[in-house]
Amino acid sequence: MLSYKILRKLENFDRLSFFEGIELLCSDELSVLGYWANEFLGKLHSDKLVRTYNIERNINYTNICVSGCSFCAFCRSVNSADGYVLDDEILFTKIAETVSLGGKQILLQGGLHPLLSFEWYEDLLRRIKVYFPDVNVHGFSPTEVAFFADRFGLSDNEVLLRLRAAGLGSLPGGGAEILVDRVRRELSPNKVSAERWLGICREWHRLGGRGSATMMFGHIETVGERVEHLLRLRDLQDETGGFTSFIPWTFQPNNTRISNIKKVGVWEYLRLLAVSRLFLDNFKTIQSSWVTQGLEIGVLGLSFGADDLGSVMIEENVVAAAGTIHRSNEHEFRQVIKNAGFIAERRNQTIGS
Repeated sequence: MLSYKILRKLENFDRLSFFEGIELLCSDELSVLGYWANEFLGKLHSDKLVRTYNIERNINYTNICVSGCSFCAFCRSVNSADGYVLDDEILFTKIAETVSLGGKQILLQGGLHPLLSFEWYEDLLRRIKVYFPDVNVHGFSPTEVAFFADRFGLSDNEVLLRLRAAGLGSLPGGGAEILVDRVRRELSPNKVSAERWLGICREWHRLGGRGSATMMFGHIETVGERVEHLLRLRDLQDETGGFTSFIPWTFQPNNTRISNIKKVGVWEYLRLLAVSRLFLDNFKTIQSSWVTQGLEIGVLGLSFGADDLGSVMIEENVVAAAGTIHRSNEHEFRQVIKNAGFIAERRNQTIGS
């Protein structure tokens, strides 16, 4: 049973504290959380019944990575027989197909490749903009930015400026996992720290850039660490206002080095989604992750505080490598949103994934 104090805060749409976030994430009153999450969503959006989506493609330009994260089923070593770097013909075919289906954005991310030059990344962006000037490149997570800076002797600011000059449009929130260094040291010790991840987002926002924020949960983190992650994002959003959306998803254990961890269920996912909507009071958009949950649960998330169903993901490789494969199309997206009692609209802004 939620305390009287926290219920009063929910009724008044007051900001929640760290410990109140923990109370909500420990609550077994899922329907109550969903109700208040939707009430808060209605306060933020005048179009209370509208649920948005987008059309884009997740293009992984390479699967070669030196990070060695224990939760990843996608990456390969530099000498792996099935390691790859996409050539222009394949890359441009993927983008052209996306455009033909109505897409205006690509999510461009890859592993931390130890042999590619920084000029390779800049030239890649320039070539994309020459052939597809109207396509937004939502690419290179803070983790990749930090890797480029360290490997090539540049500051984070220099990397961001050069990528933007070459054609980068927005910064995805990949590599956040849980923004607590205890968790990061155990899961991904070769990756950027929580503070630097946030710092790169801060610098990008300071330069006028926009981007998304994410959370991968359901592995070794505690409930308190989930709330700490949300609190750090909320604090930075207070400071910069540069995040366009928040996308939480559950760890997919199959084919990873920590496959012994039991996969988080639907109940816990919907609870985290609803609490995210209540806690992140300065984020306009919360996205439901149908790619990890399946379309049926993804749409159910639209009744637990999420206002966006994400993208009709024409291609997705990272989650699929862990054995979770869901596919859809725009017609199906619109139909399931309508069947759930909402109005389906394509986003007029592209950033989100």
